Amino acid sequence: MASVVAQCHYIFGLRTGVINNICYFDEQTVIFPCGNNCVRYNIDQRWQRFIPGTEKSQGMQALAISANRRYLAVSERGEKGTITVYDLQHEQSRKRKVLSGGEVPVLEFVSMAFSPDSKYLIGQAGAPDWTLFYWMWEKQKVMASVKTTGSTNPINQVSFNPQDNTQICVSGNGVFKLFRYAEGALKQSNFLKLESHNFLSHTWMSEERVIAGTETGRLLVFESGDLRWEMSVTTKPATQEPEVKSEGAAPARMPRITAITSYSKGFACSAGPGTVCLFEKTEEKDNYRKTREIRIPADPCSNEPSHAEQQEMVTLCISPSEETLVTSTDRGQLYSITLSSAEMSKGEQAHFEFLSHSFHSNIITGLSICIRKPLIATCSLDHSVRIWNFETNVLELHKEFQEEAFSVALHPSGLFILVGFSDKLRLMNLLIDDVRTFKEFTVRGCRECVFSHGGHMFAAVNGNLIHIYSSTTFDNLLNLKGHNGKVRAIVWSTDDSRLVSCGMDGAVYEWNTLNSKRESESVLKSCSYTGVTISPDAKTIFAVGTDCTLKEIQDCQILREVAADDVAYTTIAMSRSGRVLFAGTSIGTVRAIKYPLSTQKDWIEYQAHSGAVTKMVITFDDQYLLTVSEDCCLLIWKIIDKEGRGLKRDKDITYAEEILITKSDLEEKIMMELKTRVEELKMENEYQLRLKDMNYNEKIKDLSEKFVQEIESLKTKNQVLKTEKEKQEMSHLEVTREVVEKHSREQQDFESTSNQKLMLEYEKYQELQLKSQLMQEGYERQLQAMEDSKGRALEELTLFYEAKLQEKMLMLGQCQDESRQQMREFEESKKQMEEDGDREIQDIRIKYERKLRVEKEINLRLKGETGVMRKKFSSLQKDIDDRNVEIEKLRVEQQKLRGVIKSLEKDILGLKKEIQERDETIQDKVGGGWLQGDGVVKVGMDRVLFIRHQTREKGLRRRKRNVTRNVVLCSLTET
Repeated sequence: MASVVAQCHYIFGLRTGVINNICYFDEQTVIFPCGNNCVRYNIDQRWQRFIPGTEKSQGMQALAISANRRYLAVSERGEKGTITVYDLQHEQSRKRKVLSGGEVPVLEFVSMAFSPDSKYLIGQAGAPDWTLFYWMWEKQKVMASVKTTGSTNPINQVSFNPQDNTQICVSGNGVFKLFRYAEGALKQSNFLKLESHNFLSHTWMSEERVIAGTETGRLLVFESGDLRWEMSVTTKPATQEPEVKSEGAAPARMPRITAITSYSKGFACSAGPGTVCLFEKTEEKDNYRKTREIRIPADPCSNEPSHAEQQEMVTLCISPSEETLVTSTDRGQLYSITLSSAEMSKGEQAHFEFLSHSFHSNIITGLSICIRKPLIATCSLDHSVRIWNFETNVLELHKEFQEEAFSVALHPSGLFILVGFSDKLRLMNLLIDDVRTFKEFTVRGCRECVFSHGGHMFAAVNGNLIHIYSSTTFDNLLNLKGHNGKVRAIVWSTDDSRLVSCGMDGAVYEWNTLNSKRESESVLKSCSYTGVTISPDAKTIFAVGTDCTLKEIQDCQILREVAADDVAYTTIAMSRSGRVLFAGTSIGTVRAIKYPLSTQKDWIEYQAHSGAVTKMVITFDDQYLLTVSEDCCLLIWKIIDKEGRGLKRDKDITYAEEILITKSDLEEKIMMELKTRVEELKMENEYQLRLKDMNYNEKIKDLSEKFVQEIESLKTKNQVLKTEKEKQEMSHLEVTREVVEKHSREQQDFESTSNQKLMLEYEKYQELQLKSQLMQEGYERQLQAMEDSKGRALEELTLFYEAKLQEKMLMLGQCQDESRQQMREFEESKKQMEEDGDREIQDIRIKYERKLRVEKEINLRLKGETGVMRKKFSSLQKDIDDRNVEIEKLRVEQQKLRGVIKSLEKDILGLKKEIQERDETIQDKVGGGWLQGDGVVKVGMDRVLFIRHQTREKGLRRRKRNVTRNVVLCSLTET
């Protein structure tokens, strides 16, 4: 087996066409299908874990997660449909059970559901039988099965009652049925005629209530299997009477309710392209009212931003804590929104955000990497070019164009990109936030383009021609002509002196890029090549094609062919260490093939994509393998050895952090930043001013109220005092003097006592100040002592670690000496091996030179035979030309005779007409007689005449014989 293996590291994309294709494992982790894997994606930490699909699977059909979120069921199509149950609590998501229809032939299971206690599983088989199976899945036991519908009414969803293991709901086109498991069988418990409704989705709201969505945008509410009322996703409920249809005119739009899910406050459902509606329960008769609409926002990177808003929801899923709503669309995108933010933004339109990144939504046709940056470039038939980072696993740039993009190539510096469109080949700058064209080349429908390793040239394919341009002057340096069919793949040698190409004409050519000469060729008409790569030493070419083999080509000869087990290889790549080959297949798998090649099946096969692998490339440090496919997914593989370690690098690659930005953009960006800063400062100043105004206003208000109260109280006191004063003046006028004297004495006593207290307090203050100075001096002495002890400890640690460093340096010197000794031994062994290799190469060269001489002699003999055959061929060709001339002459004579025949036929018709006219004339002339035998009897004045017709008939017969004789002569002449 191969000593180098690949491990799934990260994947970008979502597989469409899978029912219930996103579900929550926990609050931070979601599960969705991508390629031929199920991905466990942590939203916060952005890591991924993979659950690979089964071998020889024809694709996933549906997902289902148990109520306790421990088990995941995956339905796959194959020779027979199967359901695989995985244990998600196991670190590697261990496979638990594989379920099938048993003796009943089932091609696929279109929908599944776990019971509330996670012990039972139901699976709805597809056409033509549409059988529903009820398993006790841990024992792989079919408890019951029942046919749910006819062949013309497909089923879209099945589900368990969330509080009852025995009750099941089945909905589809004209079908809404409830089944109950009892006495070892599934029995239908409701019987409604709903042929006019196509139910696309449904959800359980309670033990008895189910809400189902239709293709025409209607929500039907069933209780205990009976239709209670219905409403539209665009209007209020039409009626609340049992089994009464909505009144009035039909709504203006007919949104398809393709997904619906319930939560504690109500339910969420899709409501047409790009729209999700939230419904909450009201207190009136358990009705529901629409509270919020959430939309997919326009894509600012798209050429037509409104296209993103036209996506149709496929699946809706709410997190366990009901904080987040996640949805998947029919274009392979994942969106999420926090429900609390959606509910809070009452006055604004709520919008989804990408769950991770924007993905490709159509076949990925191009893949490229660079040397100076950890970037991946992809292009797709969805008109977009995307730049990914394989170190941070993020989408760096995204740009959509008017036309489909067929090929892409990154410059080694990572600053420029080539993109092939239907009309032109464009060279673009990778700016900080944009991809901008600055040069166009007239290469139409460029399906392949690639920069040289030095970046000074690039090759572009135009049908069966290969153009080589200069990356600096943009001149067309060379045009490589030789392929008779379309070129499917090109690759540069390490030193850029060679270019290898393969095409649909079964040819593999090696070109000299200095003089455009063809150095070697290998032509096999029975194979259309689709992929080619070259060994690091540029001596061996590896090619794959439609004949399901891998070919090793050297010196125009196919040295070895390795069969691929009836699976066509579509692309191939070789590691720069030359230890392993990676090949992509038409069924989406990736194979790691050990090199040197052997005739046995020495490879490891990995489940990767759900469509044919279109492109494959290995990073320049041999750390990552990148693959893209027709399933719109980009898969990053970590290349490791069997011990799980990454491959040893020849040298560490330091990636550049520089980016391109135009002067105008930079000035605009600086101005925008300055404007933003000014606005922020203005807002901050205004905010501070508002705060100060508010504080001062509050203080002024408080002081005003306080002073007003004091003024009022003082006025009152003043009035009271005035009244008392008047009374006192009237009644105690004599006592006033004594009181004043007494008051003055008390005032003097009070002043003296206050002065004494003030002196005492001042003395206390002096004592406390002195005590504070003493404490400060003590603490300063303690601080100095601590600093001294810290310095001594630091000095001791420095000495200790310096001694340790010296010891390690001595050990390092010894290791370096040992390394130099081992290097000398390695050089000596390498020298001996090179000498042995040179001797072996010399022997092989002599052997093949002998063979070459023999082949040349045979070739000369065959050339002589070819000359003789060419002469024979030319003589025969001359005879054929003479015969053709003679045939042409005879054909001209034949045309002339046919004209004579036509003129004679016209004469015959004229003579016949003349005969008829003469017959009529004779009839007229025998007027008064009558016919008798062979003549006419005519009665005269004194006699009866009998005139025979014999003479006339003889003349007519003679003329007819003459005409007939002429016709016969003409026919003989023509023949």
